[in-house]
This record gives sequence, C-alpha cells and structure tokens, in this order.
Amino acid sequence: MLDYVRLEVRRTLRDKTFAIFGIGMPVVMYLLFTHVGAGSGPAAGEWRVSSMVGLAAYGALGAALGCGTGVAEDKSLGWLRQLRITPLPPAQVVAGRGLTGSVTVLPAIGAVLLVGALVNGIRMAAWQWAALVVLLWLGSVPFTLLGLGNGYRLSSQATGLVNTGCLLLLSIVGGLWFPIEAFPGWLRTLASWTPANRFADLGQSIAQGGAPGLTTVAILTVWLALFGGYAVYAYRRAARTL
Repeated sequence: MLDYVRLEVRRTLRDKTFAIFGIGMPVVMYLLFTHVGAGSGPAAGEWRVSSMVGLAAYGALGAALGCGTGVAEDKSLGWLRQLRITPLPPAQVVAGRGLTGSVTVLPAIGAVLLVGALVNGIRMAAWQWAALVVLLWLGSVPFTLLGLGNGYRLSSQATGLVNTGCLLLLSIVGGLWFPIEAFPGWLRTLASWTPANRFADLGQSIAQGGAPGLTTVAILTVWLALFGGYAVYAYRRAARTL
C-alpha cells in the first residue's frame, strides 16, 4: 500500500493545477488580505495571525477535497478497475487514497505559514508552529473523506463542481476568509457548527497560546464520522458498477 501512496502523492504534486491553485492561491489570498487596506498597529498584527491560520486551513481544505476529484477522474479512466485486479484489498485502496489526501495538504499549510513568518513577520514559539502544522494536518481528515465520497459517488465533471462548491461554501460560512464576528447573529451561530469553522479554531487556539476546546474536538469528531460514513457508502455504490 505504501508504494501505491507514493505513486499517488507523486502524481498529485506533479500536477501544475494543484501547485497553482492548491498551494499558490491561498498564499496570494493571504498576501492580499493582509496588505490591502489592512492598516497598522496591534489590530493589524492580530489580523495577520488570524488570517494566516484561516488561509492555511483554506489551503488544506482545498487540497483535501481535491483528492476526491482525482478519484473521480481515475474512475472514469478505468484506473479503479485496474486496482481491483491487484493484490490490494478495497480497504487498502481507500486508505491509500486517504493517506494521499493527508500528505498533499501539507504543502498548502506550510506555504501559508512560511509566508506569515517570512513576509508578515509573525513570531510564535517553536511549539506553536509545530502544533499548528500537526493540528491542521489532522483536522483536514474529515474533508479528505468528504472529497473521497464525492469522487466515488459522482462523475468526474460533477465531482469538480461539487467540490468547488463545498470549498467555497465551507470557507465562507466557516469564517476562513473573514472573522465570523462580522456575521449576523443567526449566521454566526450556524458557522460555529460547521466543520470548517471548528477546523480553523484548532489553529486559532494554538496561535493564541491555548489548546483546542472540547466542544471543537467533539464537533469535528461528529463531522469525521458523518463524512467517513458517506465515503464508505459511496465506495460501496461505486464498487457495484466497476
């Protein structure tokens, strides 16, 4: 299975579209958000840190969902049918794809954090930087499962559209681009239950020198179970037609 994971990771990282949109887009958005009309002073410094975490989460979210787009393309090309005649059991194929998605979120996270440190001069303790990477990496797993579910369930064209819609909706409502404090009361309440908002909260708590709250961990765990169940269901449906 490790050979399969290495193959999929190399395929993803060689994809120019992934490099431009999966890694480059969050970095460009972060620079725009923090240098166009951001002002100066303590408030601007806090915004640079908050925006860094939000855009790193956005990059990880996009890379995680993109794993499903690759699955849908492979399904249309017959690659999944070829995998079925290899010694790899179906569970290992799904796990391998999940590991691939987990690995490919790291460049997006690392690029935004690196720009935050080198360009925006953000300073944190070494443990905070390490914890940010680890928590954002682990927190992206539910979105990888969501992307896989879409990839197994839908056509390649539909998967791309649905994943893009999920990315935009989760990012906006979840407050990855703008703080939810600026939202109306009803939307702020809704946002607090979304997986993207709690995903970013993992990083925001570390950036503020604290630890993720139990409510955040509990909500993400529920979404992990829901998206995981969806991925398993979608794979079983796809396996019947291959």
